[in-house]
Amino acid sequence: MADLTFYFDQHVPSAIASGLRRRGIDVVTCDQDGTSQLSDDQLLERARELGHVIFTLDADFLEIANDRMTRGQEFAGVVYAHQLHITIGQAVRDLDLIARVLSIEDVTNRVIYLPL
Repeated sequence: MADLTFYFDQHVPSAIASGLRRRGIDVVTCDQDGTSQLSDDQLLERARELGHVIFTLDADFLEIANDRMTRGQEFAGVVYAHQLHITIGQAVRDLDLIARVLSIEDVTNRVIYLPL
């Protein structure tokens, strides 16, 4: 099982979470966590509290991550994909790779763009 855990916001299709779980990757969704009504900034903070990397299709997270980087405020990392530029299969494969080769320390305070 991979060490990196993903935190999915409400914009991510459940098929991606299912595909990753079948591969042994730990995924927590904001729906499961009861945080789907939180703001994007609060979701990013929740992911940091849990030590998870947030995966999103919401470009607003890019601005929030940039703002945090500028202010020197730590975040657990953002993996972003534009919903029109990635398939479910690509997302599953790329997130699986990220989970298996990177640690939370590798992605802290970074934004990773998919597809790889």
